[in-house]
Amino acid sequence: MVPLRFSPSTLPRLPAPRPPHHAAIAATVAAAAAAAAAAASLTLTAKSAGRPLPHPAPSAPLWASLSLASGAAAGSVEPRTGAAFPAEAAGGRRLLGVGLRKTSVLGLKSIDVYAFGVYADGNDLKQQLKEKYHKFSVSELKENSELINDALERDIRMAVRLQIVYGRLSIRSVRSAFEKSVGSRLQKFGGQDNKELLQSFVSLFKDEYKLPKGSVIELSRESSNVLKISIEGEEVGSIQSNLLCRSILDLYVGDDPFDKNAKDSIQENIASLLKS
Repeated sequence: MVPLRFSPSTLPRLPAPRPPHHAAIAATVAAAAAAAAAAASLTLTAKSAGRPLPHPAPSAPLWASLSLASGAAAGSVEPRTGAAFPAEAAGGRRLLGVGLRKTSVLGLKSIDVYAFGVYADGNDLKQQLKEKYHKFSVSELKENSELINDALERDIRMAVRLQIVYGRLSIRSVRSAFEKSVGSRLQKFGGQDNKELLQSFVSLFKDEYKLPKGSVIELSRESSNVLKISIEGEEVGSIQSNLLCRSILDLYVGDDPFDKNAKDSIQENIASLLKS
């Protein structure tokens, strides 16, 4: 049999492979960018919702992870209401803990009135308390009833930030509630004759102020036991009185606080701060 032979010129030529089209390259890049953006969005959404962030892959850069210190260093959210509190407020004071003020209507229905955060100046706490408590462990300090009493008695800059969560709260209701609760503490610590001091405090909550949901009231103890009252960032008055300052702070971290869990958390963070 005679072998078949073909001249190179007679062989069919296959078309040369076409370079990738610019549009295809652009589409690939865009898809990758969209995926990255979606991942970033998911991370931010999880963070803003208070959920833990996903752990980064081993190859992820260091900035992809977020390590939060114990306590309230990065701010906190009151879990029942979702009210958020910054890590620092009221002149650089650090957040020690958050809680909830509830009340009942006719002893039947419970109403969430406001969430609160308690703040203190870390340097003041150390200067005023560390000498007395430096020999105690954190676990011992958490159970030491004198620790909170000393914090309330000493000239330590502290603050309570109230965030209204009940949408129908009136300033008149706030005034009435403080008159009852602060009045009972004034009587507890100072005896009977404190009506004038109480009225000087509650009279600062004038009818002209409105308190829609989300409004913020700050009660801060400044140096030399000056109580400063602010509503929505506006200072409405100040009163110098160690008795009044202690009576107000006692509502949140005293022997019979509005929120026992909040008090325990606050004392634990004070203990940790003194040992840091």
